[in-house]
Amino acid sequence: MHRVRFIGPGRAGRSFAVALSDAGWEVAGVLGRRDDPTDAARGVEVLVISTPDDVVGEVARAVRPERGCVVTHLAAALGLDVLAPHERRASIHPLMPLPTPQIGAARLASGISFAVSGDPVVAEMAASLGGRVFTVDDSRRAAYHAAACIAANHVVALLGQLERVARLAGLDLEAFLGLARAAVDDVAELGPAAALTGPAARGDWATLERHRQALPPEERPAYDAGIGLALRLADEREAGRLLETLGASS
Repeated sequence: MHRVRFIGPGRAGRSFAVALSDAGWEVAGVLGRRDDPTDAARGVEVLVISTPDDVVGEVARAVRPERGCVVTHLAAALGLDVLAPHERRASIHPLMPLPTPQIGAARLASGISFAVSGDPVVAEMAASLGGRVFTVDDSRRAAYHAAACIAANHVVALLGQLERVARLAGLDLEAFLGLARAAVDDVAELGPAAALTGPAARGDWATLERHRQALPPEERPAYDAGIGLALRLADEREAGRLLETLGASS
């Protein structure tokens, strides 16, 4: 049985604490802001720093190194250097949103993917939760985290705009969620370029302008950004079709 302690009682830390406890790990507490972290690595095999990213390094430096303890962080965008001066270092990041400790713990144990690096104990952690692991080089961590934010945070923010615009049509968010789910399913099956539909993909500029005029000024920049992304994707699709045509004729 592994013994683990957490520093940082936020949603991620508590989600992991509950999930690992359910998986048979011994959780030796979750330290908060008012607790002294100096001896947090003593008496445990793994110390997980589950604080906000910008204080991970500060917290790691405040912890007295213990030879047998692996100091780990959950920060997707950070490498292992931030955990100096600890000799044994690791990171684990779940590719899944953890909105509450209860929902988060269930998702962590649902067979998701984890980005891991450093000491192999984090691969054991993921395996005990039934997860799959992949590695991301430290030099690519920022790009990895940006992709994760687009997949989750930006999609949620976009659905927030959808909710606001739906109200202008006298409808609620629920009326459009089936459409959104179907679009994501199409992306999973066909890829983004093939799944793209709508006026931007068709070059229907009059319709796009009618949309813009119907929107409040504060909603137009995000809508315009969406048009730009759709046009780029449409261009990629046309380029792909051209290459297929040239390949077939050669």
